[in-house]
Amino acid sequence: MKTISDSAIYEYVIPRFLKYVGYETTSAYSVDETPSTPGQWELARALVEELRSLGAGDVELTGHCYVVARIPPAPGCEGAVGFLAHMDTSAETSGKNVKAIVEDPYDGRRIDLGSFVLDPALDADLAAQKGKAIIHTDGTTLLGADDKAGIAAIMGAAAWLLDHPEIPHGTLELIFTPDEETGKGLPEFPLDKLKSTACYTLDGGPLGELETECFTAYSAKVAFRGRVIHPGTARGILANAALMAAYFAAMLPRTESPEATDGYYGFYGLSSLKGTHEKAELELIIRDFDHDKAKKRVSSLDAFAGAVEAQFPGGKVTVTSKLQYLNMKEKIDQHPEVLERLTQAAKNLGIPVHLKPIRGGTDGSRLTELGIPTPNIFTGGRNFHGPAEWASIPDMLAASKMVIELARLYSGV
Repeated sequence: MKTISDSAIYEYVIPRFLKYVGYETTSAYSVDETPSTPGQWELARALVEELRSLGAGDVELTGHCYVVARIPPAPGCEGAVGFLAHMDTSAETSGKNVKAIVEDPYDGRRIDLGSFVLDPALDADLAAQKGKAIIHTDGTTLLGADDKAGIAAIMGAAAWLLDHPEIPHGTLELIFTPDEETGKGLPEFPLDKLKSTACYTLDGGPLGELETECFTAYSAKVAFRGRVIHPGTARGILANAALMAAYFAAMLPRTESPEATDGYYGFYGLSSLKGTHEKAELELIIRDFDHDKAKKRVSSLDAFAGAVEAQFPGGKVTVTSKLQYLNMKEKIDQHPEVLERLTQAAKNLGIPVHLKPIRGGTDGSRLTELGIPTPNIFTGGRNFHGPAEWASIPDMLAASKMVIELARLYSGV
């Protein structure tokens, strides 16, 4: 296949990305319904309209905000492959009124974002972008490259293929999902609508990073019930639920926190804590690449609860945990051809491959568990979930080319 230049595919990808980040799609951990926020519907409807205008077939928006569409195969081609990205952004930082700033080219300077600074002297990856194009925020919101860069890469590739019918490809199934950031694990996903036996998420970071393993994930809610009385007569009687929650949080091992771990080390992550004398609650995420170790951490929460109850007579602590998704490595290893085609696509494009574990998860983790092996592909985003988030434009374009090349490799030609 003739090499696709960055300049040729730029208009297929970057304007779409800049449009998509304008949608406020922040998800909410505290809402059980899917989707958890109304803004995700707005982006979903826009994608449906865009897909239909492009000429995609079988475009559907389900009752739980999943977008599924198909690009029909090129003449003489067969087979099917899926590409998936999520529409929501993290609740850790506002995604409202995102002001994306394009630096083309980036001149290598420090970028002052108010409370944050993008400093190439402290970030070799950023320094390597000098002379290239990047996108960052104004420092008041996140950017939303996680995962609107993935959406733009997929949509740009779909538009390119529809404009270039000479490129062989099988059926492409395009899937856009809500609430990935909450770790729900595709609770209402319409699995019966998919024909693909392999899929790829675009939800990664720098150029060349490909991922076939991820955390096993649990969530946990810890509820504290206190015993309330006027503080002036509280001696020997009061059990302060808010203080109980604080004691529980202090028991979480500092050496096993997100900020103290990397590589293959798991952690306890405190997501929220709120309370009064009467009631309190904290929410946790438990992560480990080894399922048995993850379960041991979950079991430890019961021990912490017992210790808190012993310190606060009359108080009660209840731990409720839930499995969110499993490490996808074992099931992907059972389908070596899925990784082989992925690495072949990168090789064909001259992209050096770096296989690494995801210190998190993707909707591909759950899709793999449901029987469709789904490795993860880079998108060019960096510093996800915060105001210092930025994205490399060349990396984003390369991600879109990966979709096109994988489509070719799955064409049966």
